[in-house]
Amino acid sequence: MQSPASPPARPPTTPPPASDTQIAAHERVYRTLRARLMAGEMEPGAALTLRGIGKEFGVSMTPAREAVRRLAAEGALTLSSSGRVTTPDLTPERIEELAALRALLEPELAARALPRAHMALVDRLRTINGRVAEVVAKHDVTGYIRSNLEFHRTLYLRAQAPAMLAMAETVWLQLGPTMRALYMSREGSDLQKHHRAILAALAAGDEPGLRLAVRTDVTQGLRMLVGL
Repeated sequence: MQSPASPPARPPTTPPPASDTQIAAHERVYRTLRARLMAGEMEPGAALTLRGIGKEFGVSMTPAREAVRRLAAEGALTLSSSGRVTTPDLTPERIEELAALRALLEPELAARALPRAHMALVDRLRTINGRVAEVVAKHDVTGYIRSNLEFHRTLYLRAQAPAMLAMAETVWLQLGPTMRALYMSREGSDLQKHHRAILAALAAGDEPGLRLAVRTDVTQGLRMLVGL
């Protein structure tokens, strides 16, 4: 007598695709946290939790976790196996490495922007630099970092080198909390003098001078922070 045939094996199941609502929530959390980190709104080594992120943004754990995973992949956050989330607390060696990346990328971006740097751009950069002075006078650290990055991004957009700019922005993102610490250590110093040198080189069409001014601006403070 034959034994009954065994039932056919079930095909492996795949997780259902994320809903549009989950995708929108994940993107909103990601973009907001990314902007906060880049602007230095969080101290180095600050602890977060997925539950706390979800509660703040009114989302479930899934979009909170996906946003954190994206930021962790960019080096902007660390995510432990237990779900503990922290902002970067960079070693002096890591700060030096990121400063070296800025020294490579940003003078090149500025040099590529120079042929397209008409006086209208120089005037716009002067206006942004004026806002830098205003937030410095108010001791507004996040306002300073935002305005400072706006100054650089406005110039580098003229380079028409999106891949290079994306790399620079990833470095800025990783350095955000460290830039907060740097500002606090240099409060009261002339934080705009290198911007003035950049503006002068742009107005004169001086590429070597522009490269030097940008390199000095983006690395000097970081190197001072780690004693280099």
